[in-house]
Amino acid sequence: ALPADVHVAWVPGAFEIPVVLRKLASSGRFDALVAVGAVVRGETPHFDYVAGEATKGAAEVGREHGLPVAFGVLTVDSWDQAVDRAGGKMGNKGAEAALSAVETANLLKEL
Repeated sequence: ALPADVHVAWVPGAFEIPVVLRKLASSGRFDALVAVGAVVRGETPHFDYVAGEATKGAAEVGREHGLPVAFGVLTVDSWDQAVDRAGGKMGNKGAEAALSAVETANLLKEL
C-alpha cells in the first residue's frame, strides 16, 4: 500500500482497539484493518483480560463487517520478546499482519 492509502489511528491502550476497529470498519472507507501494538505481561492477571478482550474484539469486528482484520498485537512476557517480534530476530509480526490483511482483502475481491 502507498503511504497515502494508510490511515493510522492511535489508541490509549490495547483494550480500546476493538471499539476503534469497529468505528473504522463501519465507515466503509477501508478494504482491511490492521491492529498492531504490544501487551506485556505484568505481575497481575490484568494482562490476560486485556489481551483476551483485544483479541476477541478484533475478531468480532472482522466477522461482523466481513472485513479482514489482522491482529498484529504482540502478547508477550517481556519487552525483549516484544522487540524481537517487532523487527528483531523473530521477524516483524506487525508487517506480517499487514501483509495478511492485504492478501485477504485481495482474495475477498476475487470471490
